[in-house]
Amino acid sequence: MVDANEIERAKDHFGKILEEQLKRVQAMKEDQGWTDYAKLDTIIIGVCGGDGIGPYISRSAQNVLESLLADEIKSGKVEIRQIDGLTIENRVKAMKAIPDDVLAELKKCHVILKGPTTTPKKGDPWPNIESANVAMRRELDLFANVRPVKVPEIGVDWVFFRENTEGSYVLGSQGVNVNDDLAIDFCVATTQGTERLIRLAFEHARKNGIDKVSIVTKANVVKTTDGKFLSIAAEVAKDYPEIKWDDWFIDIMTAKLIDPYRRKEFRVIALPNLYGDILTDEAAQIQGGVGTAGSANIGKRYAMFEAIHGSAPRMVEEGRAQYADPSSMIKAAAMLLGHIGTWTRARSWRWPSRSAPSMRRPRS
Repeated sequence: MVDANEIERAKDHFGKILEEQLKRVQAMKEDQGWTDYAKLDTIIIGVCGGDGIGPYISRSAQNVLESLLADEIKSGKVEIRQIDGLTIENRVKAMKAIPDDVLAELKKCHVILKGPTTTPKKGDPWPNIESANVAMRRELDLFANVRPVKVPEIGVDWVFFRENTEGSYVLGSQGVNVNDDLAIDFCVATTQGTERLIRLAFEHARKNGIDKVSIVTKANVVKTTDGKFLSIAAEVAKDYPEIKWDDWFIDIMTAKLIDPYRRKEFRVIALPNLYGDILTDEAAQIQGGVGTAGSANIGKRYAMFEAIHGSAPRMVEEGRAQYADPSSMIKAAAMLLGHIGTWTRARSWRWPSRSAPSMRRPRS
C-alpha cells in the first residue's frame, strides 16, 4: 500500500535539492572569470596531506616543489602552506566531508596539492560522511578533472576531461530512502556546467594542434542528463570546425581503449563524472597502474592537483606507508607547475587549455 507521508517526505527532500542546484546554476551565470596568476603578487600553494599514505607521498612531492621553486619562494613570488586536518579522524569528529576551519584555509590558497583521503563505505567503522574529494570539487567549483595518459610505444596519447561537479557523484550523499523497499539517487546535468567542461576540452585540442575530440555518454539509455551532455557537445563543436568529433557509449568505449587498432585514434576525451572515473582508472592501468597517474581539478578561481589512487589504509596498518610510491603525487606536482605557468620546470606536462586570457603562457 502506498504511504502518502513517505511520498511527501521524498518530494520535500527533492525540492530542497532542486533549490540548491538552481542556485548553483545562477552562480555559474554570474561567474567572474579566470584567476590570472601572472597578476598575483604571491601565488599560494596549499599542501594538504590527507590521510593514510597521503602525508607520506605528499611530503615527497612537496620536497620536489620546494626544490624547483626555491628562487620563487625566496623572492616571495610563491608561498607554500601546510594545511592539516583533512584526516578521516578529524572529518568524523566534525561530521563533515571538509571541516569548516580546513575549508577556510583551503580557500586562502590559489592552488592545492592534495594527498588521498579515505571515503567511508558500507561496512567501514567510520560514519558514512561524504567524499572529501566530491566536497572539495563542489566547494571550490573545480569543474574539470583533467587526466593525461601517455604510452608512446603503443601509440597512446590521451587527455581526459571529466566533468567534476555534476553527474551521478555530486549528490551521491543526498539520495533518498523512500522506505525500506525503495532507494533513489540523483544525477545532475546543467547547460552551464556541461558547456564549460566540453569547451575546455575543445580549447585544449585547438591550442595543442589536436584535431579530434571524443564524447562519451550513455545517451541511448540515460536520455535526459546524458542526452543533454551529448546535445551540448554537438553545439559546442560548431565553434571548432577544424576539429573532428565523435561520440561513444561508455560500455563500448571501455573496450575500445584496450583495442590496439582503435585506441590510437583517441586524443581528447570528454565525459560525465561517473564515466570519467571509470575510464581514467582503466587508462591509468594501461599506462602502468593508478600509481603512475596524476590528476588536475580545474576551476576558474581555484585548482587542485592530486594522485588518482586512494589512501591505502592497509599499507598504514602493515607499517609500510613510508614506502608508498610517490610517483602519482610528483606527477600531480608537475601538472601544478604547468598550471601556474612554470613551464621550464614541468616539461612532462603542458597545461591542457590556455583559452582564457589568464591561461595564455609561452611554451617552454
